[in-house]
Amino acid sequence: MDDAIDVLVLGGAGVDTIVRVPGLPLPYADSYMIDSGIHSRAGQTGDFVALGLTALGLRTHHLDFLGDDPEGDLVRALHEKHDIALTAVPQPLGTKRAVNLVGPDGRRLSLYDTSRAHPGDRFPEDTLRSLAGASRHAHVSLTQPCADALPVLRDTGVTLSTDLHDWDGENPYHEPFAHTADVVFLSAAALPDPEATMRRIAARGRARIVVATAGAAGAHLLADGELTHIPPAVPPAPVVDSNGAGDAFAAAFLYGLLGGEPPRRCAEFGAAAGAYACTVPATESAALSRDALLKAVPGGGRPS
Repeated sequence: MDDAIDVLVLGGAGVDTIVRVPGLPLPYADSYMIDSGIHSRAGQTGDFVALGLTALGLRTHHLDFLGDDPEGDLVRALHEKHDIALTAVPQPLGTKRAVNLVGPDGRRLSLYDTSRAHPGDRFPEDTLRSLAGASRHAHVSLTQPCADALPVLRDTGVTLSTDLHDWDGENPYHEPFAHTADVVFLSAAALPDPEATMRRIAARGRARIVVATAGAAGAHLLADGELTHIPPAVPPAPVVDSNGAGDAFAAAFLYGLLGGEPPRRCAEFGAAAGAYACTVPATESAALSRDALLKAVPGGGRPS
Protein backbone atom coordinates (compact mmCIF):
# COMPACT_ATOMS: atom_id res chain seq x y z
CA MET A 1 0.00 0.00 0.00
CA ASP A 2 1.03 3.59 -0.50
CA ASP A 3 3.17 5.24 2.18
CA ALA A 4 1.56 8.57 1.36
CA ILE A 5 -1.69 9.27 -0.45
CA ASP A 6 -3.11 12.67 -1.27
CA VAL A 7 -6.65 11.43 -1.96
CA LEU A 8 -8.26 8.08 -1.29
CA VAL A 9 -11.21 7.61 -3.66
CA LEU A 10 -13.79 5.20 -2.31
CA GLY A 11 -16.26 3.43 -4.58
CA GLY A 12 -17.60 4.34 -8.00
CA ALA A 13 -15.57 1.91 -10.14
CA GLY A 14 -17.34 0.41 -13.12
CA VAL A 15 -18.02 0.26 -16.84
CA ASP A 16 -20.36 2.39 -18.92
CA THR A 17 -21.88 1.38 -22.23
CA ILE A 18 -22.31 4.50 -24.35
CA VAL A 19 -25.16 4.81 -26.85
CA ARG A 20 -25.60 8.03 -28.82
CA VAL A 21 -29.29 8.65 -29.46
CA PRO A 22 -31.05 11.19 -31.73
CA GLY A 23 -32.60 13.03 -28.78
CA LEU A 24 -33.54 12.94 -25.11
CA PRO A 25 -36.11 12.01 -24.05
CA LEU A 26 -35.93 9.22 -26.60
CA PRO A 27 -39.27 8.80 -28.37
CA TYR A 28 -40.66 5.30 -28.34
CA ALA A 29 -39.92 3.26 -31.45
CA ASP A 30 -39.50 -0.39 -32.28
CA SER A 31 -35.86 0.19 -33.16
CA TYR A 32 -33.17 2.79 -33.85
CA MET A 33 -30.15 2.60 -36.11
CA ILE A 34 -27.04 3.69 -34.13
CA ASP A 35 -24.52 4.86 -36.71
CA SER A 36 -21.98 5.96 -34.12
CA GLY A 37 -21.78 2.49 -32.62
CA ILE A 38 -22.26 1.17 -29.11
CA HIS A 39 -19.14 1.40 -26.95
CA SER A 40 -18.24 0.02 -23.54
CA ARG A 41 -15.44 1.70 -21.59
CA ALA A 42 -14.22 1.83 -18.02
CA GLY A 43 -15.12 4.96 -16.15
CA GLN A 44 -17.80 5.64 -13.57
CA THR A 45 -17.81 8.39 -10.97
CA GLY A 46 -14.97 7.10 -8.78
CA ASP A 47 -12.84 6.22 -11.78
CA PHE A 48 -13.26 9.70 -13.25
CA VAL A 49 -12.49 11.47 -9.96
CA ALA A 50 -9.36 9.33 -9.56
CA LEU A 51 -8.37 10.06 -13.17
CA GLY A 52 -8.87 13.80 -12.71
CA LEU A 53 -6.87 13.89 -9.47
CA THR A 54 -4.02 11.90 -10.98
CA ALA A 55 -3.86 14.11 -14.08
CA LEU A 56 -3.44 17.09 -11.72
CA GLY A 57 -0.46 15.45 -10.04
CA LEU A 58 -2.08 14.21 -6.82
CA ARG A 59 -1.14 10.84 -5.42
CA THR A 60 -4.41 8.94 -5.67
CA HIS A 61 -5.54 5.52 -4.49
CA HIS A 62 -8.87 3.99 -5.53
CA LEU A 63 -10.64 1.37 -3.40
CA ASP A 64 -13.73 -0.50 -4.57
CA PHE A 65 -15.28 -3.86 -5.33
CA LEU A 66 -14.53 -5.42 -8.74
CA GLY A 67 -15.61 -8.65 -10.35
CA ASP A 68 -13.41 -11.21 -12.04
CA ASP A 69 -15.03 -10.41 -15.37
CA PRO A 70 -14.39 -8.49 -18.61
CA GLU A 71 -15.75 -5.29 -17.03
CA GLY A 72 -13.36 -5.63 -14.13
CA ASP A 73 -10.50 -6.12 -16.59
CA LEU A 74 -11.44 -2.84 -18.29
CA VAL A 75 -11.38 -1.00 -14.95
CA ARG A 76 -8.01 -2.50 -14.01
CA ALA A 77 -6.59 -1.60 -17.42
CA LEU A 78 -7.75 2.02 -17.05
CA HIS A 79 -5.95 2.35 -13.73
CA GLU A 80 -2.80 0.70 -15.05
CA LYS A 81 -2.75 2.97 -18.12
CA HIS A 82 -2.94 6.13 -16.01
CA ASP A 83 -0.81 4.82 -13.13
CA ILE A 84 -3.63 5.07 -10.56
CA ALA A 85 -3.15 2.83 -7.53
CA LEU A 86 -6.09 0.45 -7.16
CA THR A 87 -7.17 -1.91 -4.40
CA ALA A 88 -9.91 -4.18 -5.71
CA VAL A 89 -12.06 -6.12 -3.26
CA PRO A 90 -13.44 -9.27 -4.99
CA GLN A 91 -17.11 -8.97 -5.96
CA PRO A 92 -18.66 -12.35 -6.94
CA LEU A 93 -21.71 -10.56 -8.39
CA GLY A 94 -19.53 -8.76 -10.93
CA THR A 95 -18.30 -5.26 -11.71
CA LYS A 96 -20.76 -2.37 -11.68
CA ARG A 97 -22.25 -1.43 -15.05
CA ALA A 98 -24.38 1.31 -16.55
CA VAL A 99 -25.80 2.31 -19.92
CA ASN A 100 -25.51 5.99 -20.85
CA LEU A 101 -27.82 7.38 -23.51
CA VAL A 102 -26.14 10.53 -24.87
CA GLY A 103 -28.09 13.11 -26.86
CA PRO A 104 -26.76 15.37 -29.65
CA ASP A 105 -26.38 18.27 -27.20
CA GLY A 106 -24.20 16.22 -24.84
CA ARG A 107 -26.87 15.57 -22.21
CA ARG A 108 -27.07 12.03 -20.89
CA LEU A 109 -29.46 9.58 -19.28
CA SER A 110 -27.77 6.90 -17.17
CA LEU A 111 -29.29 3.49 -16.49
CA TYR A 112 -27.51 1.82 -13.55
CA ASP A 113 -27.45 -1.94 -13.04
CA THR A 114 -27.96 -2.42 -9.30
CA SER A 115 -27.69 -6.20 -9.42
CA ARG A 116 -23.89 -6.21 -9.03
CA ALA A 117 -23.83 -5.42 -5.34
CA HIS A 118 -25.07 -7.20 -2.22
CA PRO A 119 -26.66 -5.43 0.79
CA GLY A 120 -24.16 -7.19 3.05
CA ASP A 121 -21.07 -6.00 1.19
CA ARG A 122 -18.54 -4.19 3.39
CA PHE A 123 -15.05 -2.89 2.75
CA PRO A 124 -12.48 -4.80 4.83
CA GLU A 125 -12.04 -2.54 7.86
CA ASP A 126 -8.29 -3.11 8.19
CA THR A 127 -7.76 -2.16 4.54
CA LEU A 128 -10.01 0.88 4.85
CA ARG A 129 -8.29 2.11 8.01
CA SER A 130 -4.83 1.56 6.59
CA LEU A 131 -5.52 3.48 3.38
CA ALA A 132 -7.40 6.28 5.14
CA GLY A 133 -4.65 6.61 7.71
CA ALA A 134 -2.11 7.16 4.93
CA SER A 135 -4.30 9.75 3.16
CA ARG A 136 -4.60 13.51 3.40
CA HIS A 137 -8.21 13.35 2.20
CA ALA A 138 -10.87 10.83 1.15
CA HIS A 139 -13.53 11.31 -1.53
CA VAL A 140 -16.52 9.02 -1.03
CA SER A 141 -18.79 7.95 -3.88
CA LEU A 142 -22.49 7.27 -3.35
CA THR A 143 -22.19 3.67 -4.47
CA GLN A 144 -22.96 0.86 -2.06
CA PRO A 145 -21.38 0.03 0.45
CA CYS A 146 -19.70 3.42 0.92
CA ALA A 147 -22.30 4.64 3.43
CA ASP A 148 -21.23 1.93 5.86
CA ALA A 149 -17.62 3.05 5.51
CA LEU A 150 -18.34 6.62 6.61
CA PRO A 151 -18.06 6.02 10.41
CA VAL A 152 -14.73 4.21 9.96
CA LEU A 153 -13.37 6.98 7.75
CA ARG A 154 -14.50 9.64 10.20
CA ASP A 155 -12.87 7.71 13.05
CA THR A 156 -9.49 7.86 11.29
CA GLY A 157 -9.59 11.66 11.28
CA VAL A 158 -9.21 12.01 7.50
CA THR A 159 -11.17 14.88 5.93
CA LEU A 160 -13.98 13.79 3.66
CA SER A 161 -15.76 14.94 0.52
CA THR A 162 -18.65 13.43 -1.37
CA ASP A 163 -20.76 14.06 -4.46
CA LEU A 164 -24.53 13.73 -4.07
CA HIS A 165 -25.02 14.06 -7.86
CA ASP A 166 -28.66 14.84 -8.76
CA TRP A 167 -30.05 14.54 -5.21
CA ASP A 168 -33.52 15.99 -4.81
CA GLY A 169 -32.81 17.10 -1.25
CA GLU A 170 -35.23 14.51 0.15
CA ASN A 171 -34.00 10.97 -0.61
CA PRO A 172 -32.78 9.62 2.77
CA TYR A 173 -30.09 7.43 1.18
CA HIS A 174 -27.97 10.53 0.51
CA GLU A 175 -28.25 12.02 3.99
CA PRO A 176 -25.37 10.15 5.71
CA PHE A 177 -23.06 11.33 2.94
CA ALA A 178 -24.38 14.89 3.03
CA HIS A 179 -24.09 15.16 6.81
CA THR A 180 -20.73 13.40 7.31
CA ALA A 181 -18.54 15.03 4.65
CA ASP A 182 -16.52 18.20 5.17
CA VAL A 183 -16.95 19.17 1.52
CA VAL A 184 -20.18 18.34 -0.33
CA PHE A 185 -20.69 18.52 -4.09
CA LEU A 186 -24.07 18.09 -5.75
CA SER A 187 -25.92 19.03 -8.91
CA ALA A 188 -28.60 21.69 -8.80
CA ALA A 189 -30.56 19.87 -11.53
CA ALA A 190 -33.21 18.38 -9.22
CA LEU A 191 -33.28 21.16 -6.61
CA PRO A 192 -36.15 23.68 -6.66
CA ASP A 193 -34.18 25.90 -4.27
CA PRO A 194 -30.42 25.12 -4.37
CA GLU A 195 -29.50 27.67 -1.71
CA ALA A 196 -31.99 26.26 0.80
CA THR A 197 -30.70 22.72 0.28
CA MET A 198 -27.07 23.84 0.52
CA ARG A 199 -27.68 25.72 3.76
CA ARG A 200 -29.59 22.77 5.18
CA ILE A 201 -26.64 20.47 4.43
CA ALA A 202 -24.27 22.84 6.20
CA ALA A 203 -26.61 23.30 9.18
CA ARG A 204 -27.35 19.62 9.75
CA GLY A 205 -23.92 18.18 9.05
CA ARG A 206 -20.20 18.89 9.18
CA ALA A 207 -19.76 20.51 5.77
CA ARG A 208 -17.75 23.72 5.74
CA ILE A 209 -18.05 23.94 1.96
CA VAL A 210 -21.04 23.02 -0.22
CA VAL A 211 -20.97 23.35 -4.00
CA ALA A 212 -23.99 22.95 -6.29
CA THR A 213 -23.03 22.75 -9.96
CA ALA A 214 -25.52 24.10 -12.48
CA GLY A 215 -24.08 23.15 -15.86
CA ALA A 216 -23.98 26.01 -18.33
CA ALA A 217 -25.21 28.35 -15.57
CA GLY A 218 -22.02 27.84 -13.55
CA ALA A 219 -22.07 26.81 -9.90
CA HIS A 220 -23.16 27.95 -6.44
CA LEU A 221 -20.53 28.00 -3.69
CA LEU A 222 -21.41 28.10 0.01
CA ALA A 223 -18.35 28.72 2.18
CA ASP A 224 -18.17 30.33 5.63
CA GLY A 225 -21.91 30.98 5.40
CA GLU A 226 -21.58 33.09 2.25
CA LEU A 227 -23.21 32.06 -1.02
CA THR A 228 -21.30 32.98 -4.18
CA HIS A 229 -22.16 32.40 -7.83
CA ILE A 230 -19.30 30.95 -9.89
CA PRO A 231 -19.67 31.76 -13.59
CA PRO A 232 -19.26 28.94 -16.10
CA ALA A 233 -15.91 28.45 -17.79
CA VAL A 234 -15.70 28.64 -21.58
CA PRO A 235 -15.12 25.15 -22.99
CA PRO A 236 -11.86 24.94 -24.98
CA ALA A 237 -13.60 23.01 -27.79
CA PRO A 238 -17.15 22.13 -28.87
CA VAL A 239 -19.30 20.48 -26.20
CA VAL A 240 -19.95 16.86 -27.09
CA ASP A 241 -20.83 15.12 -23.83
CA SER A 242 -21.51 16.15 -20.23
CA ASN A 243 -20.54 12.74 -18.84
CA GLY A 244 -17.89 13.11 -16.15
CA ALA A 245 -18.14 16.91 -15.88
CA GLY A 246 -19.17 16.81 -12.23
CA ASP A 247 -16.38 14.36 -11.39
CA ALA A 248 -13.85 16.61 -13.14
CA PHE A 249 -15.19 19.60 -11.20
CA ALA A 250 -14.78 17.77 -7.88
CA ALA A 251 -11.24 16.60 -8.71
CA ALA A 252 -10.04 20.08 -9.68
CA PHE A 253 -11.75 21.66 -6.66
CA LEU A 254 -9.99 19.20 -4.33
CA TYR A 255 -6.69 19.88 -6.09
CA GLY A 256 -7.02 23.54 -5.22
CA LEU A 257 -8.26 22.87 -1.68
CA LEU A 258 -5.39 20.54 -0.83
CA GLY A 259 -3.02 23.14 -2.26
CA GLY A 260 -4.31 25.78 0.16
CA GLU A 261 -6.30 27.83 -2.34
CA PRO A 262 -9.39 29.77 -1.20
CA PRO A 263 -12.78 28.17 -1.97
CA ARG A 264 -13.65 30.57 -4.80
CA ARG A 265 -10.47 29.77 -6.72
CA CYS A 266 -11.05 26.06 -6.06
CA ALA A 267 -14.50 26.44 -7.64
CA GLU A 268 -12.98 28.26 -10.62
CA PHE A 269 -10.60 25.33 -11.03
CA GLY A 270 -13.62 23.03 -10.91
CA ALA A 271 -15.50 25.04 -13.53
CA ALA A 272 -12.53 24.93 -15.91
CA ALA A 273 -12.06 21.17 -15.49
CA GLY A 274 -15.78 20.52 -15.88
CA ALA A 275 -15.90 22.57 -19.07
CA TYR A 276 -12.98 20.60 -20.48
CA ALA A 277 -14.69 17.30 -19.61
CA CYS A 278 -17.69 18.33 -21.72
CA THR A 279 -15.41 18.42 -24.78
CA VAL A 280 -14.29 14.80 -24.33
CA PRO A 281 -16.42 12.18 -26.14
CA ALA A 282 -18.15 9.72 -23.84
CA THR A 283 -16.25 6.87 -25.44
CA GLU A 284 -12.93 8.30 -24.18
CA SER A 285 -11.35 8.87 -20.78
CA ALA A 286 -9.27 12.03 -20.46
CA ALA A 287 -8.73 14.74 -17.85
CA LEU A 288 -7.29 18.24 -17.76
CA SER A 289 -3.60 18.42 -16.86
CA ARG A 290 -2.23 20.65 -14.11
CA ASP A 291 -0.48 22.97 -16.58
CA ALA A 292 -3.65 23.32 -18.65
CA LEU A 293 -5.72 24.00 -15.54
CA LEU A 294 -3.39 26.73 -14.28
CA LYS A 295 -3.36 28.27 -17.73
CA ALA A 296 -7.18 28.24 -17.85
CA VAL A 297 -7.44 29.82 -14.37
CA PRO A 298 -4.49 32.22 -14.11
CA GLY A 299 -3.44 34.06 -10.99
CA GLY A 300 -2.84 32.98 -7.42
CA GLY A 301 -0.29 30.50 -6.24
CA ARG A 302 0.55 27.10 -7.64
CA PRO A 303 -0.98 24.37 -5.48
CA SER A 304 1.40 21.60 -4.61
